[in-house]
Amino acid sequence: MNKPINIALFGFGRIGRNIFRLGYDNPNYNFVAVSDFGSVEALHYLLVRDSIHGAMKDEVTLDGNHLIVKDQRVRVISGGEPGTIPWDAYDVDMVIDATGRFLKRSELAIHLDAGAKRVFTTRNPQETIDRYVIPGINESTIEASDQIISTTSSTTQVLALMLKMLDESFGVERAMMTTVHAYTSDQPLADAVGIDLRRSRSAAENIIPNTTSAPKIVEKIMPQFKGKLEGIAFNVPVPNGSCVDLTTELKNMPLVDEVNTVVKQFSESSLNGIVGYTDDPIVSSDVSGREETMVFDGKATMITKGALLKTICWYDNGWGFSKRILEMVDAYAALGSEG
Repeated sequence: MNKPINIALFGFGRIGRNIFRLGYDNPNYNFVAVSDFGSVEALHYLLVRDSIHGAMKDEVTLDGNHLIVKDQRVRVISGGEPGTIPWDAYDVDMVIDATGRFLKRSELAIHLDAGAKRVFTTRNPQETIDRYVIPGINESTIEASDQIISTTSSTTQVLALMLKMLDESFGVERAMMTTVHAYTSDQPLADAVGIDLRRSRSAAENIIPNTTSAPKIVEKIMPQFKGKLEGIAFNVPVPNGSCVDLTTELKNMPLVDEVNTVVKQFSESSLNGIVGYTDDPIVSSDVSGREETMVFDGKATMITKGALLKTICWYDNGWGFSKRILEMVDAYAALGSEG
């Protein structure tokens, strides 16, 4: 049996806890440490009682500053800045930076200086890094020399997958994306000064327009779309379940049934487990806990006068994305490391 991968979770919010829940009973993973603000009691409580995904199936106990679950004994460390934790002391192979706060290469590289062999960020970074990777798109390009890696974002992955299927089948001329996204933890529940004026308004009471970096990151990964994509986000008052509404101009405009057939075929072949397909009349809560990156809504496909195609893809904006992160941890572990 191969040696388990020693993983540290830097940031134990929604994505960090999802990754832990998905991986703690997998013998390939050894979660050696988690780090976040707050007491160990609070972090334990939020792990075992999740408002979206419910209670954990296995008992998690506390032993001082350690979480104990099955064969995992996980050190809980208070720390909010890269470099505050000596990862080499914990023999860490991979740090997953799930804080969403550190988006510069120089910030993420501090984890390497502290002893980690690789660092994954769960956001779209602001600077060039070693690799942006999306399972189903470009996972075959990864190299052992990659040290700073972004798995982009849940929205970016959905957009890239939908464009891949449409472009390979019909040719994409240009596209406009709207993501209707569940509210996020950095939004206030009541009006309060926030990171911008619109995001200062109550997440519980408003549909809030927001920017999205998804189109620009897709253009980096898939240069055939450079200059062809734009997008906007709307945060809405639901805690989970989002969708990408994509309007596309195609080189060869198909019929609705042809689009649905193509996506269904991808979901049953090369993108099985990554792309789901349904003809059921689903809503946002129906995709909570789905492990695919996206679920294509066959009932929502529309074409107007043979000129524009509209498609809808649903996604749990944390769960499937967290599953893809662990898959990429596996892929990089299989490569080994250089240096």
